[in-house]
Amino acid sequence: MAKSASVFGPVPGIAPGHEFANRLELWSAGVHRQTQAGISARQGEGAESIVLSGGYEDDEDLGAVIIYTGRGGRSAESQQQVADQTLTGANRELARNVLTGLPVRVTRKVTEAGRSFYRYAGLYRIASYWAEPGRSGHRVWRFRLEELAEEKAAPAEAPGLPTAQEPLPAYGPAPRRLATTLRLVRDTAVTRRVKLLHDYHCQVCGERLASPAGPYAEAAHIRPLGAPHHGPDVLANVLCLCPNHHVLFDLGSFGVADGGALLGLAGQLRQHRQHVVAPEFLAYHRTHFYEPQAGPLR
Repeated sequence: MAKSASVFGPVPGIAPGHEFANRLELWSAGVHRQTQAGISARQGEGAESIVLSGGYEDDEDLGAVIIYTGRGGRSAESQQQVADQTLTGANRELARNVLTGLPVRVTRKVTEAGRSFYRYAGLYRIASYWAEPGRSGHRVWRFRLEELAEEKAAPAEAPGLPTAQEPLPAYGPAPRRLATTLRLVRDTAVTRRVKLLHDYHCQVCGERLASPAGPYAEAAHIRPLGAPHHGPDVLANVLCLCPNHHVLFDLGSFGVADGGALLGLAGQLRQHRQHVVAPEFLAYHRTHFYEPQAGPLR
């Protein structure tokens, strides 16, 4: 059977729970286009699918949430991590999915009743990525995957490919579904305080955005809130940034040295005597997010 062209999103006729005897069957069905590698990606466009096979010691499979370890640095003989990973190749394409919003197909290797096979788990979104020392002590890239409800998982064409156009139906009200979301409660006093101290000026570029309702800026947590980072919601862990520099900071395009020098950008972080940023949070961001050699994704 000829190999299927890459598809971002669900594969027609394949539903969660579908089982495959081996990797060749996954390949033939178009679920995962690699017969050995755990990540299937298209260069410059993103990752299509991953297979969880227990190969990386730092993987955490919690069902609806997966902390997935990127590719590279593992010994073929011992299957242990022996070198640092880099944000290149398939790892870079996984990170690109955060920017594009494209989902990835997830398949798990399962061992039951003495036999091993592969079970398709469905679509997941890549919510975030960061670097940290793995169990072996080597730096690994980690990706947080969150399960997508099937009703939200519409097929997605590969970017740049022509698609057939059909007549548009008459517009009607968008369908509504009840959804329950667990969110961290942030201290709005902290975000208000940092914006007022800097008079809504970005601490990187100095821009102050005006709107009919008043000035606008964003509070960026240096060490992110929530698992797995568990940063505190305190003034010392927050920067006042414009939307552009907030996104770039979160994506690791630039960092900040302890003395305030910008890393990856020219200049110095604008500071206020009543707003002291804690060096330990800046160091955490540099270790886990800032990647000077990878450059911006494009």
